[in-house]
Amino acid sequence: MLTVHHLNNSRSQRVLWLLEELGVPYQIERYERDRKTMLAPASLTKVHPLGKSPVVTDGKATVAESGAILEYLVEQYGEGRCAPEHGTPSFLRYRYWMHYAEGSLATPLLLQLVFDQIERKSPLIVRPVAKAISSQVKGLLVTPNLKRHFDYLEAELTEHGPWFVGRSFSAADVQMSFGIEAAAARGLLKNRPKLADWLRRIHERPAYQRALEQGGPYDLTTF
Repeated sequence: MLTVHHLNNSRSQRVLWLLEELGVPYQIERYERDRKTMLAPASLTKVHPLGKSPVVTDGKATVAESGAILEYLVEQYGEGRCAPEHGTPSFLRYRYWMHYAEGSLATPLLLQLVFDQIERKSPLIVRPVAKAISSQVKGLLVTPNLKRHFDYLEAELTEHGPWFVGRSFSAADVQMSFGIEAAAARGLLKNRPKLADWLRRIHERPAYQRALEQGGPYDLTTF
């Protein structure tokens, strides 16, 4: 049986969600983040050398990286579901969002997380300096980039929605979920009604709810 090596509060929640959408039987091997560092445990390196999640094992295949996993699941088990037909304009959009989520959107979100952590966790003696440097970097680089990305996503859903590939839900929506959920947890979806509505609709999907039941607590406000 296909095994999802599932790390709490991580991108592996997307894998559970897609499996529930496709109705594919699976089992979960659970891993917990270190409460102080929020890093994955070293035991994950036994599954993949980088020790990251998500990873799935399916027979002799071991597949890592969110986009690669979702594409693998759709190709192996989708039977035409959750992806447009190859060679169509919709498939080109689908492929774009599958790569954009981690290739473009994740970087400014990660930078914001890093600098927020610097501000909160720097030693008291250097915290004023750390905050000053962090605020300057965020103001010049991170915040403007995040605004550009989320303005862009709002415009894309306005023009091409209600889903990221158009009229039909797809694995691209699953792939995009982690970054947008993280943004919502940080208050970045204000005055972006299309994104807020998209987020509400994915949360209402029965498969999404089943995945939450399987995966356990999912709280991105801790990051």
